[in-house]
Amino acid sequence: MRINAGVRSDVGSYRAVNQDAAFSTPFAAAVADGVGGGPSGDLASAAIVHKLITLRGALPSAENLVERLRAANWDIGAHVRRDAALAGMASTLTGVWLTADDLVLAHTGDSRAYLLRSGRFTRQTRDDSYVQALVDRGLVRPEDAWTHPRRNIITASFGGHDDDTIRVETRDAVIGDRWFLCSDGVTDYVPEEAIAALLVGITDPATAAQAVVDLAIEACSRDNVTAVVCDIDAGTPDADAVPVIAGAAAQRWPEVIEAGLASA
Repeated sequence: MRINAGVRSDVGSYRAVNQDAAFSTPFAAAVADGVGGGPSGDLASAAIVHKLITLRGALPSAENLVERLRAANWDIGAHVRRDAALAGMASTLTGVWLTADDLVLAHTGDSRAYLLRSGRFTRQTRDDSYVQALVDRGLVRPEDAWTHPRRNIITASFGGHDDDTIRVETRDAVIGDRWFLCSDGVTDYVPEEAIAALLVGITDPATAAQAVVDLAIEACSRDNVTAVVCDIDAGTPDADAVPVIAGAAAQRWPEVIEAGLASA
């Protein structure tokens, strides 16, 4: 069993810097969306991705991923300790990893994961955001959340703090499933129904990811736009496959890329 993914990231039409980062391997895929303003957001998201792509092969366990996520979060804190000007930088993270038998979903922030299974498209993550908290309390209708003026205020992320949290859940790994990961530059501007239609109608994961990015830009997304389409298939995974990276992760630390990473 493996992940066959398409990864696409675009700075969009309104931003000078792409603070999104993403990657895929035959065993994993993730999206990170930097926050904090200035150049620090792209540093945070890129640092997380570069830490996670060093995990090669299937995860021994969900606990192994938690340890690596803690290390990635520590790295963000280390950057801030070296340069106080980076204080406040942070990143969301949403990703999937294969173990020998299952799939592990990790999430913090307002990037999202969706699952397309047997024609049914469902959200698999809960936004860590101010507006989602209002929805949970019945103060905002779910259908109004995606246009709320304060929808971009997040309540959890990786910022290098000891009390930063991330949810890690074990799910069934089912051949034929299609997982979709994205930054809020997609979901703040494109209805879920439109995303689902593209994922159902386009077989190739890379083509589907590009179609979602194009649709978000056409919808005048004012943010960076990143989409990762992950098909779970019965192919034999190549543990030596070069990771595919995109966005800030492909722009930060070019010497790492030149050492053998592939950019999208």
